[in-house]
Amino acid sequence: MSMRKPRIYWLFRLMMVTAVLLSVACSEKKKNVMPVATTIVVQPFSGISQKQVDAIAKRLKLHFHAVKVSATIDLPKLAFSAPRQRYRADSLLNFLLVKHPDKNVIVLGVTDKDISIGKNDIPDWGVMGLSYWPGRSCIVSTFRLSKMQADEPLYKLAVHELGHASGLPHCPVKSCYMRNAEGRNPLNEETGFCEKCRKYLVGRNWLIQ
Repeated sequence: MSMRKPRIYWLFRLMMVTAVLLSVACSEKKKNVMPVATTIVVQPFSGISQKQVDAIAKRLKLHFHAVKVSATIDLPKLAFSAPRQRYRADSLLNFLLVKHPDKNVIVLGVTDKDISIGKNDIPDWGVMGLSYWPGRSCIVSTFRLSKMQADEPLYKLAVHELGHASGLPHCPVKSCYMRNAEGRNPLNEETGFCEKCRKYLVGRNWLIQ
C-alpha cells in the first residue's frame, strides 16, 4: 500500500536537489583557481654552466619564499627536432611536469640549447622561452642571449616565463618584463614589472618591492 505524498514534500525535495547542484558548481569553480606556488625548482639541463644556474637561483630568491636547484639532467631525446637541431619547447614543458610531479611547485628548466615551437604556419619557430599559462612548468634558453653578458637577460627571461606560469599575459608596457618579444630580443629595454603586473604578482605571493 502506498500513500500519495503531499505537495510540500515535493517542494522540499526540489529545494534539496537545487542546493546540491549549486554546491557542486561552486566546488568545480574552485578547482579552476590557480594554486599559489611559493617554491620554484630550477632544473638545469646538460650544457648550461653551473655559474649561470647559481646566478639565476640567487636572483629568484628575491621573489620567492623558496628556490631549489635540482641536479643537472640530460635533455630528453624525444624532444629533439633533427631538421634544425633544436629541442621542442612544448615537449620540454611536459617532460618537466613528469620529472617534477609535486603540484605545489613551479619548475623552471634552463638550457643552453636552441628551442622552438610551432607558430601559425611555421613548424619550427625559434624562441627564448616558453611557459604554460598558467601552469607549473616553463623553459628558458640562453642560446639567443649574448654569451658575454647573459646573467641579466636570463633573469629577465626567467621572470617573464614565471610570470606567465603565475597567470600573467603579455603586457603592452614596453619597459615591463612581461612585454611581448614579437620575434625580437627586447630584453635590454625592460626595466622591471609595471605597476599592474607587479600588483598581480604580489597577489600571487611573489616578493616584489
